[in-house]
Amino acid sequence: MFVHWGLASVHGCELSWPLIGTAMPALPSSQPIAVDDYYAAAEKFRPEPGSSRAWMREASAAGMTYAVLTTKHHEGYALWPSAHTDFHHDRDLVAEFADAARDEGLRVGFYFSLPDWHDPDYPAMQQGEGGYVAHVLRRSSPEAWARFLDRMFGQVRELLTNYGAVDVLWFDGGWERTADEWRADELRAMIRELQPGCLVNDRLPGHGDFDTPEQLVPAVPPARAWETCLTMNRSWGYVPDDHDYKSPTSLVHSVCEVAGRGGNLLLNVSPGPDGQLPAEQISRLSALGTWMSAHAEAIHGTAAGLEPWQFYGPTTRSGDRVYLHLLARPYESVTVRGVRVRRVRAVTHVASGTPLGWQPRLAAADELGLAGDPVGEIVVEVPDECIDDHATVIALDL
Repeated sequence: MFVHWGLASVHGCELSWPLIGTAMPALPSSQPIAVDDYYAAAEKFRPEPGSSRAWMREASAAGMTYAVLTTKHHEGYALWPSAHTDFHHDRDLVAEFADAARDEGLRVGFYFSLPDWHDPDYPAMQQGEGGYVAHVLRRSSPEAWARFLDRMFGQVRELLTNYGAVDVLWFDGGWERTADEWRADELRAMIRELQPGCLVNDRLPGHGDFDTPEQLVPAVPPARAWETCLTMNRSWGYVPDDHDYKSPTSLVHSVCEVAGRGGNLLLNVSPGPDGQLPAEQISRLSALGTWMSAHAEAIHGTAAGLEPWQFYGPTTRSGDRVYLHLLARPYESVTVRGVRVRRVRAVTHVASGTPLGWQPRLAAADELGLAGDPVGEIVVEVPDECIDDHATVIALDL
């Protein structure tokens, strides 16, 4: 679960991007808001206590295993009482989140924006300064930049020392400066010293334990560990007017496709200013939870399965068990190609445990036993009563 949350929820808009003064096609709910008006929302951002516990219950029930909170977005507003800025919430929302996640058995991740558009030494975003590119090109003096880095390093240190074990540090915005300007090597070394087991994403320039494709399932998976982040509608932040939601079936298919390519899915939610999740998001988490309760074994702890040409759909693998994810309703049966058919011990409908009928297809010479371990095809019968509303999963035990 990715949680995008901050003072922008008061406006019902995207986090941070309305500050740049121009709308962005990729973020349809980022229409410009005057800088002073945007930041005035800090006085009205007063979420109900216990909000994060409701999110984490939803995450656990949906089959999620970790959660990442936007502790500070580009807007610069910290969700914890940081000693390095006056621009923060007076309640420690980060502590509430971390405690709630661990109580539900989830690992803890913190999103942290390297840029800070509120900090005068960054420098701060100014009304009418000429758009985003002009802002990025503007540089502070060496003395001001050193002061900013001291505060930025201090905030990262707070996040890594005040909240127990942190499993993921999810940076963003690194493109605005070079690795040397960020002192990225020094920052990574500090993280390793404070939290040796903490993973860092690829958005800290020059570093990264995993890649982070965004809003899509990559056609060719990255060579190393990866995680795609995805919104349920078109917005990252709380935008009550954005009703363009992906269907539960589409989200289940994303889970299957990402797992079938060997990655993780970081699915976003966007609480409102009171901390409540939109009803549309709760209903989709519930649908995911229902599907995962019957199929978690085909997702958790698996790796990518067969080659794409072997089966028309995603596949995952755990040991000697291969999972076939049927994203389309089959016409009577499905075929798996390039299988050593004499190694197939069983074919099972995962949700019910029902054994399924199947037949091998081999060349004539292979049927005669001239090849000791022949490669062929198997055709699996899929009765109507085994078809899931979102995605049917079949297991091959080899």
